[in-house]
Amino acid sequence: MTNDSESQLPAEDADEAGSVADAPAEAVPRARVPELLHAAVASVGGVERPGQLRMAEAVADAVDQGEHLLVQAGTGTGKSLAYLVPALAHGDRVVVATATLALQRQLVERDLPRTVEALHPVLRRRPLFAMLKGRSNYLCLHRANEGTPGDEGEGLFDPVEALGGPAGKIGKEVIRLRDWAEETETGDRDDMSPGVSDRAWAQLAVTSKECLGATRCAYGQECFAEKARERAKLADVVVTNHAMLAIDAIEGAPVLPEHGLLIVDEAHELVNRVTGAATAELTVGAVNRTVKRAARLANEKAVDALQAAAENYHGLMETAQPGRVEELPEYLAYAVTAIRDASRQVISSLGETRDKGLSDEDAVRKQAMAAAESLHETADRLLQDSEYDVVWIERSDRYGLGTASLRVAPLNVSGLLREGLYKERSVVLTSATLKLGGDFNGVAASVGLPSDARLPDVRTPGDNPEAAGEGMGDEPVPRWRGIDVGSPFKYQKQGILYVARHLTDPGRDPARPDMLDELADLIGAAGGRTLGLFSSMRGAQTAAEAMRERLDQRILLQGEDTLGELIREFASDATTCLFGTLSLWQGVDVPGSACQLVVMDRIPFPRPDDPLMSARQKDVEQRGGNGFMAVAATHAALLMAQGAGRLVRAAEDRGVVAVLDPRVETKRYGGFFRSSMPEFWYTTDRNQVRRSLAAIDDSAAAVRPVPKRG
Repeated sequence: MTNDSESQLPAEDADEAGSVADAPAEAVPRARVPELLHAAVASVGGVERPGQLRMAEAVADAVDQGEHLLVQAGTGTGKSLAYLVPALAHGDRVVVATATLALQRQLVERDLPRTVEALHPVLRRRPLFAMLKGRSNYLCLHRANEGTPGDEGEGLFDPVEALGGPAGKIGKEVIRLRDWAEETETGDRDDMSPGVSDRAWAQLAVTSKECLGATRCAYGQECFAEKARERAKLADVVVTNHAMLAIDAIEGAPVLPEHGLLIVDEAHELVNRVTGAATAELTVGAVNRTVKRAARLANEKAVDALQAAAENYHGLMETAQPGRVEELPEYLAYAVTAIRDASRQVISSLGETRDKGLSDEDAVRKQAMAAAESLHETADRLLQDSEYDVVWIERSDRYGLGTASLRVAPLNVSGLLREGLYKERSVVLTSATLKLGGDFNGVAASVGLPSDARLPDVRTPGDNPEAAGEGMGDEPVPRWRGIDVGSPFKYQKQGILYVARHLTDPGRDPARPDMLDELADLIGAAGGRTLGLFSSMRGAQTAAEAMRERLDQRILLQGEDTLGELIREFASDATTCLFGTLSLWQGVDVPGSACQLVVMDRIPFPRPDDPLMSARQKDVEQRGGNGFMAVAATHAALLMAQGAGRLVRAAEDRGVVAVLDPRVETKRYGGFFRSSMPEFWYTTDRNQVRRSLAAIDDSAAAVRPVPKRG
């Protein structure tokens, strides 16, 4: 088996398949979408569901009418086929952007090959598909063969010798990477198993700014990243990630091929991913690295100026206090200005050495130039003092340095998305959690779709799409619909939502004695089988320590092993519990008896001192809105909905979601959280829940195997 998960077309089928690059494929009539969906579902051995068909028809209608669509499709709906089938039938190129590697792999390794084959008799072609990621996800052959630019300004070096030799951990990983480079067809980091550390990978990968370019690089014709881009240009379906979509949509640097339909899966993650892509940081380490990388090729005066600016900035950051900076103090603005001006001198100097034709130093220069340009862009952005940005000081103890840095992020990405996402193509955004508080408008507004432009959820013959969004200025407003196609699962019969009303309200201390007592009782009644989701790592650690002292069940804790290994152990032993924090909430998919109790310790409101979230909340309030509900409550509700979604992953699953925060029942906003979660049977009766858990445990024990312990 090869590692080529990005392209699936045998050479002999190329002529039959054709490609969008040559000519648009002929569209299949919308009326045939149900027939096509039936064939696709049969090809994967699935069962067609009413919600799946409704979603497929809605996607087809949106594409035909040039509209945008939000689709909430609950777990088990089969939403991947529901959007792939109408997309392939329409005939235009489609880009699918996802948040997780797991879904990208599912699409290119399972769903797309089977769907293409199933639709071939009707389409009379086999559409091409490809996966496309950022350049740093692909191994760089130039670095693998020629060496890595050093931070000391001494040209290329061999990372095996420089990082501990062939016997060292990093050296061994680099050697393994070089061996892999000889056999891989994709160069995609995610195709390497077992993988390597970030530090080892960084030795043999480059960013887009560090890349020499296909025409200047001796390995340009063999370049894995360039080959991936060429496959994407010829593909009918391009599978990418949210980060690439963000670059394409908001940075004015097209990295995706032209397409007529964009599908954003796991769309609940889009705002966070776009915010992350648009966030920049000015660190002491970045300034020092730029000095070292420029030392050999830039003129001495420019390097000395940057060195002096770095030392001044370092001194200021050692004592800087974390928090939002509404306006840069004069002393800090002076330091950032010095960095901006000195980095501009370095850039000019590096450009002059390039003009001298020192081709043997291209890789060193490229890395130094990329570092200096990034430094200049970030410093310049910080100094612009834009009302659309939020600036704050963040202190980090990474690597034991304890120094602070300046960060800048967009106050709001909805405007960026509205401008960059919805023009000249239809966009379908889908997830299991898009309706918060029972309504689409909150999520829609966050991704740039205003409520004024919303069309009726149910299409009728009298629809007048042009009427939506009138009177909002000269800019065209993206018209959109929102539909909830439900889930094939019977949540009312499969799950219980329990809120522990009798507990005290959470405070700052995660060690709530009554909450820990309740947690121990619930785990005991369930016989283990518990996924504990905590609003902080400190809370997860405190609970794990307490439960290990009180209970016989094994308690796994995030951070004590790789996430993949923890999930494997959790799924293999029904008496085991797994505790973790926010990053775990959306990464666990464990159907069956291993996960029959999901516990949330408290409503995961953002920290009051979170600079970005508090700035967004204040902005909403200044515009007359409810900042708490629009920002803090929406953020928390989305996380809780995702957490609750971990319970029922298959038609046979049964269990309880227990929220150990009485505010979900006692506060006015509690109804917003309850209506954002799956429609489980709701109760605050602790005795009823214990009886239900015991009954579920008894039935599971009758069929589950005895776990093996080593």
